[in-house]
Amino acid sequence: MPAETMVRADVETLKSLNRDYINSVQTSDVRRFDEILAADFRCSNPDGSLVDRKGFLAQTARPVTITNLQAQDVEIRIFGDVAIIHARTTYTLADGRAGSGRYTDVWARQGGRWLAVSAHVTRC
Repeated sequence: MPAETMVRADVETLKSLNRDYINSVQTSDVRRFDEILAADFRCSNPDGSLVDRKGFLAQTARPVTITNLQAQDVEIRIFGDVAIIHARTTYTLADGRAGSGRYTDVWARQGGRWLAVSAHVTRC
């Protein structure tokens, strides 16, 4: 398969995984995260804490208080077997106010499939 075709296929796969990631945050879908997170996954939370995979899955299991979570301005950059996704988020807080933030996720091709290895989340 030509390299350009492979890159396009990887971008489409990563777009789909990014949608799954955002949907899993909104719906507390621990099962899906269990499928797409690497064993050594780490997440930098907006409060400055750093959690490992187990901690991230535990925090994901708690129901979220936001609604209408959307990823916007998604930028996917691929560097061989590593990809970085930058995006902006918008959502509605429990009190009805609008919220927003940014995230950067790092994905690595491991065993022939893309897995999330790192996430960094900020809120505005």
